[in-house]
Amino acid sequence: MTASTDRPASSRLLSAAAALALGAGLLPAAGAQAQEGWRFQITPYAWAPSLSGNIRPRPALPTASFDRPFSDILENLDGAFFLSGTARYDRFVVFGDFTWSAVSEQDRIALPFAPFGFDVHGQVRQLSATLTGGYSVVDRPEFTLDLMAGARLWYLDASVNIQAAGLAANQSDTWLDPVVAARARWQFAPDWSVIGYADFGGFGAGSQLTWQAVGTLNYRVTDNVFVSAGYRHMGLDYDRGGMRLDIDMSGPLAGVTYRF
Repeated sequence: MTASTDRPASSRLLSAAAALALGAGLLPAAGAQAQEGWRFQITPYAWAPSLSGNIRPRPALPTASFDRPFSDILENLDGAFFLSGTARYDRFVVFGDFTWSAVSEQDRIALPFAPFGFDVHGQVRQLSATLTGGYSVVDRPEFTLDLMAGARLWYLDASVNIQAAGLAANQSDTWLDPVVAARARWQFAPDWSVIGYADFGGFGAGSQLTWQAVGTLNYRVTDNVFVSAGYRHMGLDYDRGGMRLDIDMSGPLAGVTYRF
């Protein structure tokens, strides 16, 4: 069954959290030319996605369909933190990414079995952590191509309390998605580069399918500081333990990279 109410609190809450949890995962930073020894870079970043799809937190609840702009998501955001980084040695590369967000909402909705509204309070917290490693199959000053593999760990906790009706639901889930990834960087001018990143995973081990594609334009401010802006799309199909997530997220992103 599909929920027929217009913008129910629970679906808005879960969709906002899903956008930040599933979406908010990766900003590839500006690359560096080959150097001796270890090279590191760290990138705090922001992503502003719109969101569409279907969410069902528990088997007993109806499926909520949604199509939300980022402005709706931002209204319900309590806090968020996104950080990624890489480490390189010769042609070997390790990539890590961490995201956290918290969303809460107080709203009034109509339920299918009642002709009047109920006050609803909901809360969602999420965490994701990605770790991949790989090798630069092409490593030239103007162009690099990295092939990587690893895993992404997800944790999602959602609660909804329909106060006057005395109804409450809570669901949390943790899963691990294997992923394979490719990242290419082209430096087309002394201070300018473009980066393309794509990954694909799930394979039924965690989610049924997860994938994303990212493109950024990067500018070198100093030898150690870069700024980036671009666009990202991510999709997820997860159905396990009664929780169902089928979502697509797209939107602009921006970040600052420090290289050392």
